Parts: sequence; C-alpha cells; structure tokens
Amino acid sequence: MFFPLEGKHAIPDCAECHLSADYTQTSPECVSCHMDDYESTIFPNHLELGFGTDCTICHTGDIWNDAIFADHDDLFFPIFSGEHEGEWNLCADCHTGANYSTFSCIDCHEHNDQNDLNREHRDEDDFVFESTACYSCHPTGEE
Repeated sequence: MFFPLEGKHAIPDCAECHLSADYTQTSPECVSCHMDDYESTIFPNHLELGFGTDCTICHTGDIWNDAIFADHDDLFFPIFSGEHEGEWNLCADCHTGANYSTFSCIDCHEHNDQNDLNREHRDEDDFVFESTACYSCHPTGEE
C-alpha cells in the first residue's frame, strides 16, 4: 500500500521520509508520521471515541481539516445522496453525545412530534418512537 506523492506529500527529498537506504523501513500508514495529529485532535476526539488509525476513511492525502466520511452512504445512512443530501452541516447534527455511534432521527423536521408519528404509524405493530427503530425500518431514509 502506498499513497500518491502529490499535494502536501510531494516531498522533493526522499530521505525526509525514507530513513533507510533501501527504503524498506518506511511505513505507508498515515499514523507513522501523523500519530501526534491523531492523538491531539479534539473535535472529534479520535482517542476518546475509539476511531481507528486508518486515516483514509475520513481524510484524503491532501485535505486534513475538511474530513468527510465518504463511505457513509454505502456503509450506514445516506447523507450525501437522497432525501438527506445537503440537510446537515456537522456530524453532530445527527450524531448525539460524544459517541458517534449514537444518532438521532427524531430531533429533526417533522420527526420531533411524537403524537404525529404515533398516528402515522398506528398500523405498525412494532412502532417505537426512538431513532434505532426508525433506522431499522427506514435504513435509507425513505418512507
């Protein structure tokens, strides 16, 4: 695994990163050079939240501060496409508390009226007014 030597990684002197003459002692992992960044990041706090050290999940080689979770649509909930595209600005708009594994569906737009949703789901035997229940029936955000 290698990363492209372009943008901020376009370093003209190989010896800046490759400390051995045969270049075998240099790790291609981001944290081999950026562990201090990983450990000192406060929002979100990568250590407290248990984020892994595969930086490429959220960061590109050239953009560090404007991280995105590009696979969110495929792995979890579609936020870059569909009805929720452009409806949020920060991860914290949906993810509640300090742990990004928790989320809220019922804090936004029409979902915040429990009585309205109870009426709308009266024919659903298993309806529960909580976000994990919303997600189990509406994993793509569609009705």
